[in-house]
Amino acid sequence: MAAPVSNPVSLDPALVALNRFGLGAKPGDDLGRIAADPHGYLKAELEQQDIALIPPDDPRNAGLLDSTAAIQASMAAAMERKATRDEKAAPAMQPTAAEEPAGMAETKSKPSVPRVEADIYRDEAQARFDKALAAAPGFVERLVGFWSNHFCVSVAKAQIVRASAGAFEREAIRPFVLGRFADMLLAVEHHPAMLFYLDNQQSIGPDSRAGKRRGRGLNENLAREIMELHTLGVGSGYSQADVTSFAGMLTGWTMAGREGRLGEPGAFVFNANAHQPGKAVLLGKTYPDGGMGQAEAALNDIAGQPATAKHIATKLARHFIADDPPPAAVARLATVFAKTGGDLRAVAMTLIDMPEAWSTPLAKLRSPLDFVVALRRAVGASPGNEPQRTLRWLMALGQPLWQPPGPNGFPDRTDAWASPEGLKTRLDIAWQAAKQADTIGDPNEMLASLTGTSVSAETRQAISRAESKQQGLALLLMAPEFQRR
Repeated sequence: MAAPVSNPVSLDPALVALNRFGLGAKPGDDLGRIAADPHGYLKAELEQQDIALIPPDDPRNAGLLDSTAAIQASMAAAMERKATRDEKAAPAMQPTAAEEPAGMAETKSKPSVPRVEADIYRDEAQARFDKALAAAPGFVERLVGFWSNHFCVSVAKAQIVRASAGAFEREAIRPFVLGRFADMLLAVEHHPAMLFYLDNQQSIGPDSRAGKRRGRGLNENLAREIMELHTLGVGSGYSQADVTSFAGMLTGWTMAGREGRLGEPGAFVFNANAHQPGKAVLLGKTYPDGGMGQAEAALNDIAGQPATAKHIATKLARHFIADDPPPAAVARLATVFAKTGGDLRAVAMTLIDMPEAWSTPLAKLRSPLDFVVALRRAVGASPGNEPQRTLRWLMALGQPLWQPPGPNGFPDRTDAWASPEGLKTRLDIAWQAAKQADTIGDPNEMLASLTGTSVSAETRQAISRAESKQQGLALLLMAPEFQRR
């Protein structure tokens, strides 16, 4: 069931607050109270201290590992898997049946080593989903999702990234979502998950001690993606010479290996022997040789560039307002970003206060992740295997958790998700969710509690004519008022 391109009904401020900014309504939400002060409802979440963090004192999060521990677990598992493969591959003299001790004939071969990375990934996914399902409007969780996609890593890269992707989000994204952009940028680019994902451990200064000894050179992936995707944006005026120079400044930023020669295995380290020595020029400014501090100074400068402010403002306006955001909204966000030194709380407050955010039709199709979270919030708890079921749904919809197709993240435009096949998959998932729900109330009453007053006559009629509660709920979950944000 395809949703229309625009919402013909006047905008309900509660629906704008919950769908455009948040993660969707939950049963029991007082839409009338939210509609009375939607700005205040959203801002109250931004004012809560540490609202973005996943609390370590919650017993459900007790098993989560920091990135160093997670990477160490992955390294140990990789060694054990290798040992098992070598053992299976090695030729050995096998005893005949007559020579086997009693009971030996029934002994099976050594089982394969379990993928501990999959267990870590699953625990991180559960914590992430729990946080999203419990959030009030969920505006902060939407911001976490936005920044996690902006500074993305992919678990498809390697088992080390699968083990550390969740910790990366908890350590480098969540603490800074309402802080300074420059602080988030530095945390992200220092993080082992990002350094490994973009191959900076392979980048060696040609004139460094290691470079001269090994005859290896620069890997420009991290430098290029920082400038093209994380900060300045395409067409902002930097050159290939800037990319090469910045790559040299970033040499030595790496992750300590399993042997621990440079530091604790799995942790960020600066390898001075691999760092390109000497001064460097970036965007017309000369940076003196300063070891790790050279690239840190450059990152702080890049974070404050006008092009960075415009790039971030455009992406935020596209995510929260429209695929083709109003130029005035982009300009206003960029101005606040620049004037406040990249204060992301101030930028989020500005988004809430923008008239365009409350007048632009709810025309963007929810991304698969937003749709699945909104669906689970609407339906409530149901029996089943979580988080595997939610992860399977995301895979089927083309947005597997922490697994974007490239360093530019998942697309943030409706046409990327509105294919006939994609909408059919949404319908299949909506029907599965309806069949698996613990209890289903009257879908007509649920429609009012989840979508407020912004319901078309066509949607009301379709749900009222449903042949069962399950069918009515599935139709509700596929209604334009539920699918759009």
